[in-house]
This record gives sequence, structure tokens and C-alpha cells, in this order.
Amino acid sequence: MKTKPHVLAISGSTRAQSTNLTLIHAIGEIAKEQFDLAVFGELDQLPHFNPDLDNELAPESVHSFRKLLRDADGILICTPEYAMGVPGTLKNAIDWTVSSMEFSGKPTALITASSLGERGHASLLGTLEIIETRITPETQLLISHARTKIAPDGTINDALTHDQLSQLILSLSKLMQ
Repeated sequence: MKTKPHVLAISGSTRAQSTNLTLIHAIGEIAKEQFDLAVFGELDQLPHFNPDLDNELAPESVHSFRKLLRDADGILICTPEYAMGVPGTLKNAIDWTVSSMEFSGKPTALITASSLGERGHASLLGTLEIIETRITPETQLLISHARTKIAPDGTINDALTHDQLSQLILSLSKLMQ
């Protein structure tokens, strides 16, 4: 019997009650037939990227993060846009993987759920392409005005957004096959 793929979800927000974390949990429920989803919730526990430590001297939290990425069949990044860009803790986490290449070839979905989000989404998409993730147009989604579409209890109250999320889940599942 084949087991379901394992997806590691990363929220770009470190807020305990963030819309993006709520969205990740909603996706986990919607996608429960397609894949198992685990949330990496320790972005703020990773030290500032330091190229001098980007080797066997890297802190244990970095080694643990890299192992979670290596062990995942796919990655889901769900992030807000901060000051028209990528949240610093998310970019820092990605920087820790550039030389070790955990994202290279990894099926990846990117959701930017924010007030607007276009610039942050474009910036992060560029980074994900440079580090060679397997990301397609079907595994990307920009949800502008996210708080009007995602209720605090995780209900997706916008039909178009729900349909787009369902399509993204299906596309990520196919990419992991």
C-alpha cells in the first residue's frame, strides 16, 4: 500500500494567530486525502544567516530545518508580504539552504496571502526559481485581501479562492508523483 506524500508547510508569518498559518491548517484539512501536511513553525528560532557557519558548524536548528526539507516530498510556503517584500525570517530560512540545496528539485507551492502581495510574491518566486525548486504556474497563488477571504476559524469564505486552493493542492499532488 502506497503511503501519502509528506508536505512540509512553512508560514512566512511568525504571528501565533496569522492568516497564513490559519490558511495552512485549512489546506491540511482540504488536502487530507492527497497528502499529509506538517507545519514548520520555528522560523524565528533559526539564527541569522552567516556564511561563515554554513558548514558543519551550522547551529543544530539549521541542521534540523534542512533535514525536514530533505525528508519532505513537497514544500508549501504560505506567506504574507511585509513592506512590499518577503518577510525577513522566511528569507533568512531560505538563505540557510542555498549552498546545501534542500529546495533544489523539490516540488513546491507558493501562496502569498496578504493585503496586496504582488511584490512580495514576485520577489519570493524569483528566489524559489534561483534555488531550483520545482514550481509551476499551477502551484502558485496570490490571495490579495486575504483577511476578507479566510475567516479566523479557517473557513475559506470566498468561492473563487476555495476553487483556486483546490486546484493548487491537486497540482502540487501531481508534481510530487
